[in-house]
Amino acid sequence: MDFLKVEAVHHTYFTKTSAVTALSDVSLKVEEGEFVSFLGPSGCGKTTLLSIIAGLFEPTEGTVTLEGRRVETAENEIGYMLQQDYLFPWKTIEENILLGLKIGVSLTPDKKAYALQLLQEMGLKGVESQFPKQLSGGMRQRVALVRTLATEPKLLMLDEPFSALDYQTKLKLEDLVSGTLKSFGKTAILVTHDIGEAISMSDRVFLFSARPGQLHKTFVIPKELRDETPFNARNHEAYPAIFQTIWKELESLEPAGER
Repeated sequence: MDFLKVEAVHHTYFTKTSAVTALSDVSLKVEEGEFVSFLGPSGCGKTTLLSIIAGLFEPTEGTVTLEGRRVETAENEIGYMLQQDYLFPWKTIEENILLGLKIGVSLTPDKKAYALQLLQEMGLKGVESQFPKQLSGGMRQRVALVRTLATEPKLLMLDEPFSALDYQTKLKLEDLVSGTLKSFGKTAILVTHDIGEAISMSDRVFLFSARPGQLHKTFVIPKELRDETPFNARNHEAYPAIFQTIWKELESLEPAGER
């Protein structure tokens, strides 16, 4: 059985005066424990597809299943991490990381201990009683990841989670997130505009064409890169070739006037 299966997904946004097709006939599969990225021109429907996979709304046509069940029924099995951390500023860090468990009515002493252990593993020991404003942007994103992992989702959706950070923090967080997800055997989908980020973090990269978004090509990242941390992968001798290949393919998808 396929872990995640997207079949013939088509989505159109309707308004009173127009209809805009964001996705057209998208089909793909993701295996359990795999890290994949969605890459493509702006407006190609990457985030729309991520939202459909997360079960936030149904596609106009097509189906998405997680372990054979439609994602609309996969409650609490999908975690979402966004560009903004969306921590509640009036709650402590401990209260923030336990929020998902409270909402899901699944907060137990064992799960609380697990969440606090995750916080420590993220290098955030001792911040439990602090508030978000007392932490840096990178620290807040680590807290957001702990909040997501605390509910033990089977699938993680990462929607440009590092794009608001400075470059040095971004690189460090890529390594941390990648290592954490690998250690837990988590399946993840990353939406990004950064080719380097997609290559260094992923097992496969799905490249989408411009609107309406269609799956244009799939790139399997060489094993020698997959075995490295994201930072080391960027400095590996095999990295430039795959970067240039994806870059040229992505450039070919841009309208002539935008090249």
